[in-house]
Order: sequence, then structure tokens, then C-alpha cells
Amino acid sequence: MTPADVGPAPLARIAAASLPSDAAATGQSGFLLMPEGPTALNARIALIRAARKTVDAQYYILQDDATGLLFLSELLEAARRGVRVRLLVDDLYTAGKDALFAALASQPNFELRLFNPLAVRSGPLAWRLALSLADLRRINRRMHNKLLVADNSVAITGGRNIADEYFMRSDQANFVDMDVLAAGPVVPALSRSFDDYWNSRQVRPIGSLMALPPDDARTRRLLAERCEDRRDLLPEAATDVMGHPPVSAQLAAGRLLLTPGDGRVVVDIPQKVTFDDPEASFADSVSQQTVAMLYGARREVLMVSPYFVPGDAGLALLQQQAARGVQVLVFTNALDATDETLVYAGYARYRLAMLRAGVKIYELGSRLVPRDRRFGEFRHSSARLHAKVMLVDRERVFVGSMNLDGRSARLNTEVGVIVDSAALAAQFQALVPVRELGAYELRLRPGTESPQWIEHEEGGGQRVLDEEPGDNPLSRMRDWLLLKLLPEDLL
Repeated sequence: MTPADVGPAPLARIAAASLPSDAAATGQSGFLLMPEGPTALNARIALIRAARKTVDAQYYILQDDATGLLFLSELLEAARRGVRVRLLVDDLYTAGKDALFAALASQPNFELRLFNPLAVRSGPLAWRLALSLADLRRINRRMHNKLLVADNSVAITGGRNIADEYFMRSDQANFVDMDVLAAGPVVPALSRSFDDYWNSRQVRPIGSLMALPPDDARTRRLLAERCEDRRDLLPEAATDVMGHPPVSAQLAAGRLLLTPGDGRVVVDIPQKVTFDDPEASFADSVSQQTVAMLYGARREVLMVSPYFVPGDAGLALLQQQAARGVQVLVFTNALDATDETLVYAGYARYRLAMLRAGVKIYELGSRLVPRDRRFGEFRHSSARLHAKVMLVDRERVFVGSMNLDGRSARLNTEVGVIVDSAALAAQFQALVPVRELGAYELRLRPGTESPQWIEHEEGGGQRVLDEEPGDNPLSRMRDWLLLKLLPEDLL
């Protein structure tokens, strides 16, 4: 279990100093949005380096690329200075990492467990999936959570996995994403959620799946070659797009620049992946609690999701809210930006109905976002949306791992925070110009039932596209056929 008594730890003192003086009485937490990749990665490293007692990390994807090896190296260094490190990774994308993971788990103070492990351990992902098809249910239900907690005092959650493309380090495509750093009462709640997963029946220690190597010279040489020379931080500006200095500088100053708010953790139980009844999976889920925010909307709802498949019930809710006079805005990937064209095809089935109802739709363009450098330097790479955020009436904010689709609602597990804070909402709204310059605005073509894509130009001009950006007839036909065969919740 996560130790509750971390009072003497430096992070605990910094967290307390960063909250309002009446936080203990009001139950308020503090939050820091992190839209930029380098800031978000360096913040994680800063927390790991500052930890003195515990680090708990939980991720859907942890690659053994430059970012993943930096992250693992910092966890290993923390364990070697006496910090208890617990790393929980979903097993789907762990192909080829068993030897590294086992070596890490052989080290003192370093524990590593896998969620819902596949039956086959060796070989590339396609091979593992093919040989595990007898247990398709296990393959299809994953832990999508993203969470880091240091000394039970400061936490980071949001949309980012641990891989190059989530932190602006890929040469091909980089994600526009959002994390939130938190301190205050929400952090013990996030720690408890980690404990629930760590101790669940869906999780297996890696040592129960393979033999751990001895902690000898050979194992330490492997770790030195893979991890120990990979501890350089990413270049980071003096202030990020939100105007905040690096988290490492804030920690050194003894105070995090947090925005206070009433925060509530929303998290799926790990047993969700065992439920066969879709309604039982949805009940009290992160998706259900987040969608419930829409019912209380009075003026405006902004939904940001890279994979947006509302389903019939979700479409009806959006139509109902728009009919009540609530401005409903949807921000998702354009076809030329998505990495999941089948999911996009599922979303496209609802697009015309949303436009007819008055829902405003923006689709992030892969070549549009890099022109605005507020989210970082894309170089020659393309852009993709990966943030999962919802704003209601510019007063309530959700940030987490949940996509607005059936898979998040009924198959995968998710985690996030809902925060009542007009100030935090205003900070996110400050990024709204990116919506107009980095995304296509959709509208119905006059006199027709087909969409147009409006590209906004920096000087105020517009370019109207009648053809869908990134359209490929062969891919469209393939996805159309697959949609005939697959249930929507599998998208």
C-alpha cells in the first residue's frame, strides 16, 4: 500500500506550500496544465528525482525508445537511492521488453507488474496476438490509464503514454496532448486507485511470468547499456505556452504554481475488464461520470477527443443540448491526422447529424498545427491530436485518459480528474486560437447534405475545401467493409 505518512519528504512540504492557506479546511487541490511535450516529460523526471520515499507509475504504453529508456533510467536511479518504485504497465505493447523489464524487477526497491498479460510472451505484437486469439476477450480489454505519483504528494495524469511521439521527439508524427499535475486531496485518491490496480487479480508480477535474472554483474551491465547513459532532459523554454517556468525550477523554488480548484478523481475499477454486460461496464465508469457533466451544462460544452464515436445515445444527448441553446463544440482529428482511420470512419457516420443539430466541429489538421509553434517544434513531422479534455460552462474541466468512444466506455479502464475551477478552465480556453489556426472548421455545404472543411489562415482569410483532407478511396472502402463486421464498441 502507498504510505500515507510522507510529511518529512521534501515533495510533501512543497505540495503543502503550493496550496491555498485554507486548502485543508476547504478540501481544495491545486492543478497545473501541461500542454507541451518537453514540459510534461521533464516534469515527470523532476518528480522522480525529487522523490524520497515512493514512486508509482501506471501506463498503457511504455516504449523502449529514447523517452522510455530515459523514464526507466530515472526510476532505476530512484530505486538505487532507496525509493520504493512500483511500475505497472499494460501488457499489450510489451513485446520485446521482457528481458529489460525482468532485469529492472531484479533490482532492490524496484517492482514491476503487468496488467492482463497475454498468453504468449515472445515474438512481435502481431505474433503474440495471433497465438493468443483463443483468449480474444483478454486481448481486447486493456488498462488505458496514465498516472505517476511521487511520495503520495504530487501526481501527473492525462493523455500521454511514455514514448517519443507523446513528447515531440518523433521524426514522423507527434501528438498534441494534455497532462495535469496535481497536489492536494486528489493525490491520495489517485494513489488509492493505483493500489487497487496493483493488488487486483488482473495484474501479475513479471516474476510470475518468467524467471527474474540474478542481481549480478551481467544484469547490471545490461541495465547500464540500456538505461544508465540516457538521462538527458529535453530542451525546455524558460516558460511554456501557459507562461509557467519548468517544474524543476518550481520545485527548486519550493513552490509549485498551482491553480486551486475542487478536484475529484474519476477512475474505473480494474474489474471492469471482466464485465460482460455493457451496461454494467458503463455504470459509474469514467465515461459515465464525465458524460454526466453535459447534463448540467447551461451555456457551452467543449469536448476534445482524438477518437470520437458518440453512438446513438451520445448523439441524442448532443442534439438535446444543442436544442436547449447550449453551444456544443467537438474537437477531434481530421482524416489526415488520425492514426486510427477505422475509428474516424465510425465518427464520420455521426458527423452530418451533429452539424445539422448545430454542433460546431473542428478537426485538427496534420499540416496545420505545426505552423503554430505554441505546442512545440514539430520540425518535419506531422501533428496528431491525443488530448482528452472536456470543459463545461468554462467552469468545470475534465483531464484524463478517456476517449469519447465505446472502447473507453465499456472495454478499457481509464482515469482522470474533474475540477471545478473557472481559472483553470480559462487557462485551457487561452489555447482556443489553436483551434482556429490548427484545425479545419466544418460546416454543411450550402444547399447540400455534405460537409466542407474551412481552413483558417493567420491573416484572417479562409480556404474552403470540398474534398476531405487525407481522403483515400481504398482506405475508405476497407473501413466501410470493416464497419459492417465490427461492433461499434470495438473501434
